[in-house]
Formats: sequence, C-alpha cells, structure tokens
Amino acid sequence: MRKTIFFVSLLFILPCSAGAQSDEFNTIKSTDIYFSILRELSLYYVDSVQVGKLVDASIHAMLEQLDPYTEYVPEEAAEAFDFVITGRYGGIGAIIRKIDGGVQISDPYEGYPADKAGLVPGDCILEIDGQSLKSVDTQTASSRLKGLAGSALSLKVRKLKTGDTLDLRLTREHIHIPDIHYHCLLKDSIGYINLNAFTKDGSRDFIKTFLALKKTGKMKSLILDLRSNGGGSLDEAVNTVGAFVPRGTTVVEARGRLKDFEAKYMTRENPLDTAIPIVVLVNSMSASSSEIVAGALQDFDRAVIVGTRTFGKGLVQSVRDLGYNAKLKITTAKYYTPSGRCVQIVDYSHRRDDGSVGVIPDSLIKAFKTRNGRTVYDGGGITPDVAVEPPAYHKISYSIAARDLLREYALTYFVAHAAIAPPETFRLTDVEYDDFVKYLLNKDFNDEPDVFTQQKPELKELLEGEICTLYYYQQGRLRNKLPRDNQVDKAIEVLSNPVAYKKILAN
Repeated sequence: MRKTIFFVSLLFILPCSAGAQSDEFNTIKSTDIYFSILRELSLYYVDSVQVGKLVDASIHAMLEQLDPYTEYVPEEAAEAFDFVITGRYGGIGAIIRKIDGGVQISDPYEGYPADKAGLVPGDCILEIDGQSLKSVDTQTASSRLKGLAGSALSLKVRKLKTGDTLDLRLTREHIHIPDIHYHCLLKDSIGYINLNAFTKDGSRDFIKTFLALKKTGKMKSLILDLRSNGGGSLDEAVNTVGAFVPRGTTVVEARGRLKDFEAKYMTRENPLDTAIPIVVLVNSMSASSSEIVAGALQDFDRAVIVGTRTFGKGLVQSVRDLGYNAKLKITTAKYYTPSGRCVQIVDYSHRRDDGSVGVIPDSLIKAFKTRNGRTVYDGGGITPDVAVEPPAYHKISYSIAARDLLREYALTYFVAHAAIAPPETFRLTDVEYDDFVKYLLNKDFNDEPDVFTQQKPELKELLEGEICTLYYYQQGRLRNKLPRDNQVDKAIEVLSNPVAYKKILAN
C-alpha cells in the first residue's frame, strides 16, 4: 500500500508535460519490475536468497553507470564516510598495517593516545581487549581500535626495538587529522603552507597558520602547496580563497539540473592580505575543492599556478538520507570558476590510469578570460601558468615501494639508530646506501646491481624520506624532500623575481 501511495503522489507533483509524464511512467514501470523480480527471487529461487546482498549489488551496479562520485553509503560505512568529510574520529591516532601475528603501528599521529603511550612505528599490537589479532584483517582491527572518545581499551603490544611484550591501557580521544601537514619560512622570507585537505573548520587552521607566518615580520610572499590535495568541503575552500580577495567576492558557482542545487559561493569575511604575492603548487592529484581554490586565484590573477594540470573533478555532491542510517552521495551540480570555466573533465574516456586528466582534444576545449584578460581554458582541471613536471621514477623504485621494502629496511635502520639529523639535512652515507643495496639483493633483486648504481640518487632520496617519517612523523618526509623539490624551486624562482611574477599575471 505504501508503495502505491508513493507512486500516485509522484504523478500529482511532477510536471504535466508529455516528456515528463513519459519519463515518470518509465521510472514507475522500471521500479515496479525491480520489486517484482526481488519478490519472485525471494519466493521461488531454488536456493535461499539474501535479498539485502542482491539489493546492495544492484545499487552499486546502477550507480556505476553514472559518475565515479555518486555512491551508496550503507549503515556500516557511515563512520568511514563521516571521517572523510570531517577528518575526525574516536580512536588512538595511528595508521596501522597487517603483519604476521597482529597489526603493526605504521605512523602514529603526534600528540595522540598511541604517541603519548610511547608506541612507535614498527610496534606490533597483538591483542585488543584480550582478543587476538593474529587472524584479523586491518579493517577489523581498525574498527576495534576506534570508539567513543573517553572510552578505554587494553592493548598487548610487542615493542620493535626491545622485543618486549607490554600491556598498555589507553583512552580514546577525538582524533583530527590536520589539514596542514607542515609550514615554514623558505629562504627566510617565503612562507610555505602544505594544505593536504579541506575538512570541517580547516580554513580556521589555515588562517591561524598564515597569520603566524605573517607575525614573524619576515614573510614577503607565500607558497600554497595543494599537490595531492583531494579536496573536501567547498565552504572551507571558499574561506581559504577569502583570505586573499575582497569580502563578497564570488569564488565559485554551482549549476545543476534543478534550481534547488544552484548557488553562488561568496567570501563572507574580510581578507587577511590582498597584496602578498602567491604561488599555488598543484599536480594531477589536486582535485575538487583544491581545484576551486587554484582556479579562483588564477581567474582573479591573484596567484601564479605552478606544477601540472590538476585532476579535473568539478562535480558537486549532496548527501541525501535514505533511512535506516543509509545515505546517498549524489552528484547534483557542476562547479564553475569565476571566469566561467567548469573544471570537470568533459570526456571520461581521456582520463589517465590514476583517474586524472589525460589528453583533451582541442574540439572539447573552450577559452575564457581572467580578470586581467589572460586566456585560460576548460576541458578538465586547471592548467598551470608555469608547467613543471615532477621527476619520473624508475620502474625499480615502483617495484621496491610496492613490496614495502623501503619501510622494512627503514625499520631496521630505526632500530639501529637512536636519533638522526633534522629531516632538512638528513642524508644517508655511501656505506649506508650500500647496506641497503645488499638488503635488496637478498630480496630477489639479484639481477639489478647495475640499476642500483644508476638510480642511486633516486633510491637514496626515497629511503631517506621513509626513514625521516619514523623519527619526525609524517611531516618528516615532506621536510626531507623540500630542499630538493624541483616544483618548489620553481615557485621560489617565480616569487624571487617580482618583475617576472607580475608579467605572468599581466595580459
């Protein structure tokens, strides 16, 4: 009865044009057939049927016909979904990975329960609240570690450096993965902020960080690093742009099939600095909200964009409640930057293997104008003003990383060395690198000795970054790489030449 009433109601509220009636009739017909199939299967199929699994499979298959970002979120995935949006969860604050006998602490977050309890990378959690993790996968172990902030849990841990087994009592806390991984002054006067995501209230942290750098009295320009920033909250992205443009400026426009999902997003607060020279670093994994920030600052001629073309995700998702604690994340509109560009790639068939924008035919690209009259283009992603490709890694590096051998050797180094130099200056000696090569030769790389010599600078740099994360948390890798980052070097070069900087932004 409930289904019949729902269908009748639809007939009364939808437009009465012939096209609308035809579409609605097809919807009702298809839905009725779908329910009939489920009923027939549940009643007459030769074996017992788990209808819930059939429905879940059919929903996922249906949504795959649309775009990669419209997805069904069942009740059991709600917590993970909320974490993506907020960057917050209740737990001990550590990334884990599965190993024989339990799960290993991969990266503890500084200042959170795991870190405060003295857990370091390589420590192995054997039990949680008396339950063994020997045959438990990473996802199950992670869910057991999570829980309400303030709740306690007991861990049995085998320490990496001593081999001792300890019983620890930890109290879960609200864990917030910060959007800003690292900030500093480069060359004494160039502010650098690595912004990794746009989670709830992240723009507040960005504003605090910018003001802290400005308070030094030394910062004369800024590098905003959005490389591999996968996006997040649109409001946080707008607030970030608002730090550098006048209040009331339209940063992005959403346009959809229904008027309810159309909107203009404007800055609401007074800016922090409308004059400081800015370079925004982007790459092929800068997506969604990070593309809005880069695109708006480019359209306003407010920053020079350096790096490679961005990912090309310009679709707006809204979250709709479905009942039973399930949700639907559905694409309802497209983003348009101030110049009128849509950053969404216009043809999915031209994406690379990683999903980012590939080669776009000229026939699919349109030209637009920035505030100063510079020509910019749509077709997918944001094209940098100054293109700088990152170094291309040798296949041997990918093979070593895929087998997790960088981390495994780094842990042996971590055991043998109580401390290392600061990440910015830490470098392996030739003797230490030769020891790493011997380690690899014992891992079925016997036919690669010449490659290890030829690729020494590359492999040495990758290993140094891995080691630095063990001593200086996740920011260690970034701090180790910064002094030899060719895209950062180009950003510094652009900002160090005011004449060239202004010329790039001029018509």
